[in-house]
Amino acid sequence: MTGPLIELVGDYLLVRRALGYKLEYTEVVLRQFVAYLAEHDADTITIEHALGFATAPEGASPRWQALRLSAIRCFARWAAASDPTVQVPPARLLPARPSRAAPYIYSPDQIQLLLAAGQNLHPPIRAATITTLIALMAATGIRTGEAIALDVVSLDQSTGTLRVIGKYGKTRLLPLHPSVVDGLTAYLNTRDRLLPASACPALLISSTGRRLPPSTVHPTFRAVVKAAGLGPASTACRPRLHDLRHTFAVNSMLDAYLTGADPAAILPILSTWLGHTEPRDTYWYLTGTSELLAAAADRLARHRTESP
Repeated sequence: MTGPLIELVGDYLLVRRALGYKLEYTEVVLRQFVAYLAEHDADTITIEHALGFATAPEGASPRWQALRLSAIRCFARWAAASDPTVQVPPARLLPARPSRAAPYIYSPDQIQLLLAAGQNLHPPIRAATITTLIALMAATGIRTGEAIALDVVSLDQSTGTLRVIGKYGKTRLLPLHPSVVDGLTAYLNTRDRLLPASACPALLISSTGRRLPPSTVHPTFRAVVKAAGLGPASTACRPRLHDLRHTFAVNSMLDAYLTGADPAAILPILSTWLGHTEPRDTYWYLTGTSELLAAAADRLARHRTESP
């Protein structure tokens, strides 16, 4: 089993690195784990061996042990696709783990559920503003703060572009899909009808006619999530407004794989679009969803078949 496992480790690292991850520490852990399995005459990955490896040697910090097990868990999910005997260690098997929240990647149906739930908010201007915010972030991947900071003049309806002011005051011009322009135009018409606010320059306004305050956005979104019936994927992965940005990034890279585009060429474009200074800042957004990993694996398999 050691030989096939080593090959699977190599394939796994190739696919993940094609998504932008460096995985230097992960490679060390996985190769040590394969050696550990060989020493224990194990012919497959088991939860018992994964836990035994992660907690050795004794005296290591709980966080260090959890990181080792996390690396094995991600690889085991990959290996299980080709070997059903592989056991995947359950989440939270070890008490300590990285504290950073895991991104919640929304499906298209889930986004539609959010929009439908948002339309039931009261008063009507609140419903129109929140659904527009959700739709805009899902369609463009801009930050919540960037969306709230938009002014009416940020939208150029004639050219179909949106001027976004990002971190550190950096400005970027985003070309919009016609459906996004139509949606924003419809919102402007709706807010002028429901709550004329000519004195407020903001694009997204509250029910009082002022710029949408951040203090109310996230509680309102949580209410929308509850009304839409979306539950957490795990204790560390709950639906957040910011995760619409993660979803946009993942879907952009998935589209690159499915359409035959070069992911290495798409990544810097996506990084610029998202307002990142360096492509490495975009890596965190490229969560390894099953669809994205499968598309990357298919690309790798085709490349091997076509290469001499």
